[in-house]
Amino acid sequence: MEKAKSLVYDKAYLFAIRIVKAFQFLQNDKREFILSKQLLQSGASIGANIAEANGAISENDFSSKMSIAYKECLEAKYWLNLLKDTGYIDNNLFKSIIVQAEEISKLLFAILKTTRINKQ
Repeated sequence: MEKAKSLVYDKAYLFAIRIVKAFQFLQNDKREFILSKQLLQSGASIGANIAEANGAISENDFSSKMSIAYKECLEAKYWLNLLKDTGYIDNNLFKSIIVQAEEISKLLFAILKTTRINKQ
């Protein structure tokens, strides 16, 4: 499972970089200050929670942090959809970022599923 954690961490970190850049674009170019902060918070939180999970002191702690990372990823996808549907980001930007979010959420879900199966 160590490789999966590393892979998902790396993908979440790269995603966070894109989210920071999207945040800067939304703030500077689109003058959007509310939704962009929500996106920044949830998008950056995914990797932070994975980092905490990697330092977990128990299996329950690991599962809890990965679960939070998964939920933050779902939230980030919500904000991305809302930003697209309100015209703050175009379809091309949306499609390129949402693909990353989908991949991360699938990896996190698989990790959570494996963790819960191993508990039983």
